[in-house]
Amino acid sequence: MGYPAPATPGMRRYSFEEYVRLEGFSNVKHEFLDGAIYAMAGATVRNGMLAARISVALGAQLEGRPCEPLGSDVRIRVQATGLGTYPDVSVVCGPPQRDPADPDTVVNPTVLVEVLSDSTEDYDRSVKRDHYLQIPTLREYVLVSQHEPRVEVWRRGEGAQWDCGTYEGDARVELASLGCVLDLGRLYRGLPRG
Repeated sequence: MGYPAPATPGMRRYSFEEYVRLEGFSNVKHEFLDGAIYAMAGATVRNGMLAARISVALGAQLEGRPCEPLGSDVRIRVQATGLGTYPDVSVVCGPPQRDPADPDTVVNPTVLVEVLSDSTEDYDRSVKRDHYLQIPTLREYVLVSQHEPRVEVWRRGEGAQWDCGTYEGDARVELASLGCVLDLGRLYRGLPRG
């Protein structure tokens, strides 16, 4: 998905509840924002493999702890802006808090991960990031290149301050909010080209 198209006069507006109901009948995922529903782009094999490897790596390190990785089929909602979307990987620490309008939508992620694709990279780095950083429980937002071993981590500092660190090659990326490490050498090893 690229940037959502601007609303046009006369365009049908949906409530979040209508969106959730329609999503229940759809065979593709959609993003919701400002009463509009946008189809999400499908993932490449490489994108899907990276997301799965990240989920597995985090799951192994979080075993027996109160944090749980969630896959891309779990909807996250930014209550401050209304965005409803499906990050590639989410991690929730403690009990999942549900959106009042939908018990299958989570509102309290600690970490969100997006594997960047050519069609979504600009959106994930700007508009979507600006939405995500308004989630009070979010501590780290991780952007993963699907083309090269490169990860950017946005970390919440004091108050509303966010800092970004970039890691490349065989770096080991610490996700301090989880007490976990992503080993880039292992994540990218043996991935098919493309």
